Parts: sequence; C-alpha cells; structure tokens
Amino acid sequence: MNGILVRAPGYLTTAQDLGRPGHAAEGISASGAADSIALRVGNRLVGNDDGAAALEMTIVGGSFQFECDTVIALAGADAAARLGDLRIVPWQAYAVGAGETMTCGAWRDGARAYLCVRGGIAVPLLYGSASTHLLTGLGGFEGRALVAGDRLAIGTPARRGPFASPVDPSTIPGYRRQEPFRVTEGPQALWFRGDVTATFYDATWRVTEACDRMGIRLDGPALGSSGPRELLTEGVCLGAVQIPSGGLPIVLSVEHQTTGGYPKIANVIAADLARLGTLRPRDTVRFAPVSVAEARRMIREQEDALDALFV
Repeated sequence: MNGILVRAPGYLTTAQDLGRPGHAAEGISASGAADSIALRVGNRLVGNDDGAAALEMTIVGGSFQFECDTVIALAGADAAARLGDLRIVPWQAYAVGAGETMTCGAWRDGARAYLCVRGGIAVPLLYGSASTHLLTGLGGFEGRALVAGDRLAIGTPARRGPFASPVDPSTIPGYRRQEPFRVTEGPQALWFRGDVTATFYDATWRVTEACDRMGIRLDGPALGSSGPRELLTEGVCLGAVQIPSGGLPIVLSVEHQTTGGYPKIANVIAADLARLGTLRPRDTVRFAPVSVAEARRMIREQEDALDALFV
C-alpha cells in the first residue's frame, strides 16, 4: 500500500480537511482543520488542492514512516521535525523516500501543525469530507485520533507539481500573531451595557487550559449583561463569542455545538478564524470591533494575499 505507518501518534493527531459545512440542522458542525490557512498553504506546497486531507497534530507531533516515495510539507507551528539528520522547516516542501521516517517533537509556540502529503490522506468521506469530528466519533480515520500502528493510505496526486520555494504566511492579513481578533457585533450585543462592552474590548484575555477543538475559554474580568434575560436555544456558528452566566467568554471553535443558549456579544470575522486554531493555553487574546462591510473586505484581502504567496 502507498501509505503512512504511524510509529507514534503524538498528543492528538487526526485526519482533517476543510470540513463539512451545511449539516448543522442534523447536529453536525463542520469540523475540519482548526487552522485552515495552514492546511491550505501546506496543501499548495505539495501540489494538492486546498481541501485535501492532512494530519493535524496538536502541541506534540508524532512519528510517521512513509511506505512510498512522496512529497511532504509541514505547515503551522514549528513541529521540531526531523527526517533522519535533516531538519524539516515549516512552510516548505520536501521529497521523502520510501522507508524514511519523520519524527516530530513538542513545539514552544502555536498549537497545531499539519503534515500535508502529496495526494492527501485517503480516508472514507462522510458528507463529502474526510475530517474527524472527535466529539461524535464521525469521519476521519475510524472517527478517532490516531494511535501507534495505524496505516493511512495516500491518495492520487493532482496534476500540478509541488511548489519549489518556501513561503512566509506571516504576510497574510488576519494570520499575524499577536494582533487583536477582529469581531463583528453579536446578535445579543445590545444585552450588554456600554461599560461592559468597553471592558470586553479593552481587556487582555488569557486562554485557559479549557482550550480544544470545541471551544476556547478565556480568563479575565467577568462581564455582566444589562439585566435578567433568558435566551432560547438558537443556532450558533464558528467564532461566536458566548458569555455564560459566569461572565467569562467562550469562543467557539471548529467542533462547536450547533445550538446554544448563552448570549453572544461578538463573532470573530472569517479572516481571523484560522488564527483561533493557533491558540494554546496561556496565550493572550484581544478583540477589536469592525463592521460587516470591513469584514467582507478583509476576507477578500486575505484570499488575495494567500494567492500571492504562490505566484
């Protein structure tokens, strides 16, 4: 088989693509890569379509033996990876020979790295997607994180070849570390007094240990609503900033529940969603308000900058 043997899985490694949007009514959130920019860049480096499935590694990477000649790229956090004596640098394509093993370590910055392989990871599709939804055990490789001994097939390569040069995604607007997360007004924004809203935007929030593919809990000044109100459960979306009764925000990530009853003060704009996937405990977060019109302009600018990397 043309594939990959998992020698060691790392902390949490799953097969992910760009997700399966459109099934929230069935209780299934889109899932997919928590850092979609990294996945897309890594796939372009090896000559794949943007949405090809790759391996998403979290905090600590794994060890993977390639059973055929192929081309790989690591994208996202610096996974401290080696291929024999060769250090694998992120954001660059590498030729790999059959029998070679790539071993990753722990990384000090960023939460996720993506191992993209020419041809993509071949797993059965569910609702048109290869992504793993851990909460429900659906999709990906048997609906779970990888374990030692798993064998993953590699798909058929696209016609275009790998990209020969390394790229620098820090030039992509919305993907630069340490910048505020830009948000539009949430559907219950007016439930919060002006001083509470000002605190939300003025505060520097700290990512807690409760940070995973479902949501990111933040610590900081507790926020209160402008009176006793109750919200009926309603649909929620990726990037929604919920304020539960304790007053500390929860930012919904790719495996978020499809409905919720907490008021939503804001929503992270599309251009900044991929950066949510880079957050890890003890990182700090700030928010900045923008209009819907500005958010639309910013996603167009981001797409143009992403394309410019591969000219």
